[in-house]
Amino acid sequence: MPDVSTKPYFIRAIYEWCSDCGFTPYLSVKVDENTRVPTEFVKNGEIVLNVSLNATRNLTINNELVQFSARFSGVSREVSIPVDRVQGIFARENGQGAFFTVEPPAAGEEPAAIVPVPGGSEPPRPPAAGRARLKLIK
Repeated sequence: MPDVSTKPYFIRAIYEWCSDCGFTPYLSVKVDENTRVPTEFVKNGEIVLNVSLNATRNLTINNELVQFSARFSGVSREVSIPVDRVQGIFARENGQGAFFTVEPPAAGEEPAAIVPVPGGSEPPRPPAAGRARLKLIK
């Protein structure tokens, strides 16, 4: 039987504890090519995200991914984070939580399969000036 990581269980437990205590849960993430977050908010390869019920929509924390949609600068974006890229989950109000070591992928190791998230992580482009155009999408 393969080893099952305890990390997603700790993430869910701390998230529930924060919610029960009225704290704001924040997720610290080490960004890589499999992490789908708004890249304009990534600093030094890391991003810290508010994952409270008020800040997210359709939050799911399963054993492989943390997924949700949230508004960034007023624009709704889809976020998808592999659990192995989570550095920590903590309460904004007191800093208490769980913190993890994020290991780089081993040499020759294939990246984990990631379910594509609609909307991607690129910011929407402003409409072009001039005449409006319609595009047929099948």
